[in-house]
Amino acid sequence: MAFEIVATGSYVPRRIMTNFDLEKYCDTNDEWIFSRTGIKSRHYAEEETTEDLGVYAGKQALERAGVCREDIDAVIVATFTPEYLTPSIACMIQSRLNLRQDILAFDMNAACSGFLYGLKVADSLFSSMREGSHILLVGAEIISRVLDLSDRGTGILFGDGAGAVVLRKRNERPTFFLTGSRGTKEELGCPGINSEGLNSKVYMNGKEVFRFATSTVSRCVQVVMEEEDLGKDEIDYVVCHQANQRIISYVQKKLDFPEEKFYSNIEHYGNTSSASIPLVLDEMMNKGLLKRGMKIILVGFGAGLTWGAALIEW
Repeated sequence: MAFEIVATGSYVPRRIMTNFDLEKYCDTNDEWIFSRTGIKSRHYAEEETTEDLGVYAGKQALERAGVCREDIDAVIVATFTPEYLTPSIACMIQSRLNLRQDILAFDMNAACSGFLYGLKVADSLFSSMREGSHILLVGAEIISRVLDLSDRGTGILFGDGAGAVVLRKRNERPTFFLTGSRGTKEELGCPGINSEGLNSKVYMNGKEVFRFATSTVSRCVQVVMEEEDLGKDEIDYVVCHQANQRIISYVQKKLDFPEEKFYSNIEHYGNTSSASIPLVLDEMMNKGLLKRGMKIILVGFGAGLTWGAALIEW
């Protein structure tokens, strides 16, 4: 790979919203939600901002990486829920973590594909940087503030959180990426301030998103394996965007992978959009599941419609 993941970090708000709590807002119950999504609970921010979540996750990743703050050459934040259109959360992370001022700092929005898009952008940036350069990549979201909890099609799915990785450039063969987009607002979206003011809410056509997700994620994994000439036994883990356990299980069975190779933590976090993949990686790292040399396929999809996949070596 052209980079390595040096360290991970994460942060979720303290408040936990269970399926039983959601019964107060819409016609639903724990059994209905869990059987259709695999979700038992999710975290909701109260006083924290998306910026706060990103700062906490980024700080943890930096501390674990053991690199000096002066060694970070860029900050990239993937999010669709910033409090400000400008300045960017990345700029505020640069300031609050006391990073150098002569670095790139910017946000990007690819919805739930944001972390994978961010990896690809970081990989491209490394091509113009010196060997040993570092990039802090953060996925951070507070989706609870754009949810209609009376809509059981969307209100039950999402949670808040942030995940971060510190990347280091290394001069080896390029990382394989697969990315794409198909412009449509019909299946999934969230209106901005120009059209709906501060009352913007996430909307989704669940059946169409399920159909798109299962076919796209399956195809992405297959293409990555074909392009890299890898068999299933050579892949240690497939880390999917944590959108819905039924999607993850469908893809795992369709590709005939062992269930244990599709790690999932959606039960406790729900869909955290751009934060979901780095949250999984941090949890797996904390459990000691990730070892150097492991081959992992990261794959996700989101509004846009967007999708992405990458083969990384841990």
